[in-house]
Amino acid sequence: LLGFTALLVALTSLALFSPNLLGDPDNFTPANPLVTPPHIKPEWYFLFAYAILRSIPNKLGGVLALLASILVLMVVPILHTSKQRSLTFRPLTQFLFWTLVADVAILTWIGGMPVEHPFIIIGQVASFLYFFLFLVLSPFAGWLENKVLEWH
Repeated sequence: LLGFTALLVALTSLALFSPNLLGDPDNFTPANPLVTPPHIKPEWYFLFAYAILRSIPNKLGGVLALLASILVLMVVPILHTSKQRSLTFRPLTQFLFWTLVADVAILTWIGGMPVEHPFIIIGQVASFLYFFLFLVLSPFAGWLENKVLEWH
């Protein structure tokens, strides 16, 4: 309770007394209404989805991939095939979880980078891995762990 109160006071005072402290300095340059500035990007918590959006060259495909990147989180309980709920005794699923954490971190980093040669390929591979982890590897790992449990 004390830690929560201290954090709440610190964040509230930061937001009220110096709101521009954590802002992007590029936002203070004079704007040209005819050209979209190249530094436009979403907040950090949407950068992974923005990287997935940019990884597909087609605009409609990118928007659909952006929506799918959020909606795939709703499918996770349906695709959970393991009989165990905890990750404590499931090393394969632990590895997949940490792979997902690293993949989302890479996607977040790529979302803030310019659209140039190495970042485009990295974003496409990381986007493919994001969906592959959720839709293929996670259900397969649960199925495989169930088979291992039947053997013992």
